[in-house]
Amino acid sequence: MLLRRRRKRPSSPPTKFIVGLGNPDPEYTSTRHNVGFRVVDELAARHGAPRLRRRFQARVTQISLGEEQVLLLQPLTYMNRSGLAVAAMLQFYQASPQDLLVVCDDFQLPLGKLRLRRKGSAGGHRGLQSIIAELGTQEFPRLRLGIGNPGAQDPVEYVLSPFPEEEREIIAPAIVRAAEACEVCMREGLEAAMNQFN
Repeated sequence: MLLRRRRKRPSSPPTKFIVGLGNPDPEYTSTRHNVGFRVVDELAARHGAPRLRRRFQARVTQISLGEEQVLLLQPLTYMNRSGLAVAAMLQFYQASPQDLLVVCDDFQLPLGKLRLRRKGSAGGHRGLQSIIAELGTQEFPRLRLGIGNPGAQDPVEYVLSPFPEEEREIIAPAIVRAAEACEVCMREGLEAAMNQFN
């Protein structure tokens, strides 16, 4: 029987950071609010990343994208306190907020639509609000993934609800496309990714 070789963790420290936002408990896995986590999972799977480990109040792993060593991070602090994990990570690596790419859901965008921005306000997103508060700046790139509009439904209930079956066929390829946007952003720069995916 052939033994599978364990993948070695990258020896070089990360130069870029992709943060997927979500809530850590299993009951939230399939909810609209957790698409950021799912994009990070997709990136880790695509690049054969080492198993996620706990650090900075988060799950982390590292991949190579072009010449960049990229740390993937899923905060375990719950959405409203995401900034705690992000700030701890940046402080440890003495990195700039501009080295971040934050991936999150957005119910103001149509289902499956991507929108990359260099900076901006939280737009009502509690995870982004927390990151802005902890870093003291709005100037970090973010990738928003549309989850559809709640309409008359309570927004909190909406984002914490799972996608119905008919929407899963739209969101699944959108998550793959979001992972591709992250790859282009890391390899070719934010401008190239914005031109291709916005």
